[in-house]
Amino acid sequence: MGKLLIVGTVAFDEIETPFGKTDKILGGAATFIGLAASQYNVESSIVSVVGDDFPQSYINVLEDKNIDLSSLEIVKGGKTFYWKGKYHNDLNSRDTLVTELNTLADFNPIVSEGFKDADVVMLGNLHPSTQMSVISQMNKKPKLIVLDTMNFWMDNALPELMEVIQHIDVLTINDEEARQLTNEYSLVKAAKAIQEMGPKYLVIKKGEHGALLFHDEQIFFAPALPLEEVFDPTGAGDTFAGGFTGYLAATEDISFNNMKNAVIHGSNLASFSVERFGTERMENLQKSEVTKRLHQFKALTQFDIELK
Repeated sequence: MGKLLIVGTVAFDEIETPFGKTDKILGGAATFIGLAASQYNVESSIVSVVGDDFPQSYINVLEDKNIDLSSLEIVKGGKTFYWKGKYHNDLNSRDTLVTELNTLADFNPIVSEGFKDADVVMLGNLHPSTQMSVISQMNKKPKLIVLDTMNFWMDNALPELMEVIQHIDVLTINDEEARQLTNEYSLVKAAKAIQEMGPKYLVIKKGEHGALLFHDEQIFFAPALPLEEVFDPTGAGDTFAGGFTGYLAATEDISFNNMKNAVIHGSNLASFSVERFGTERMENLQKSEVTKRLHQFKALTQFDIELK
């Protein structure tokens, strides 16, 4: 059984889409990553921070999935990170209405001793200096370090981001961010430029249009499953990351061929995440549903063609 260390936000989200809106609900990158990874046979631990306004019921949600919370700091008198957003009709664009860092503003991550030897480290979207701090706490070099980031850090902490990128194996970003980071419009050229920065592998997420995996001259494409209902895309990217890293940690195989499988597993779980608001779908997801939809992915992409 592999060990997976997850670093990221555990938060309150308040979401409005064309299909409805919520009050404050459970959210955060580390939350979605952890719930997705719990579908696999892994030991996982979340490194994050919340205030004492974070309800015990939400902690129970994570612990019920056998996620270790010994590195979840609870700040007495503190308030939990809070994000409020509104999605447009196509769900590909959104407006951030409120961002309150609260306890996250002074977050100093402390990795518990039991996970300083983790096989896979998933650095969720946080300040690059926070991500680098976690890498420096590991007792040995993990088999795989995966980094998720966004355009905000490219705009506001580019030197720190470039430093942490030199220490990772896989970078996951979306197509717009890949272009911004490299000043290359072609994603193939952007991928080559990013691999020269340090990561051996690159995953470029394209939302409802799937994901691309790059390694050297090799490219793999995983489609997104066409869905009847999409309620809330908020946690889709983090759910993808949880499926990707959870599968790799469980199989203990970080070859390019197995990463192809991991991309499919990540895409598969992300397709569930968007079907309900917040974490609701991932909390109740059954392994039989995951397996059935994997067969749908296979049918979607498998074909025989005669080549001469």
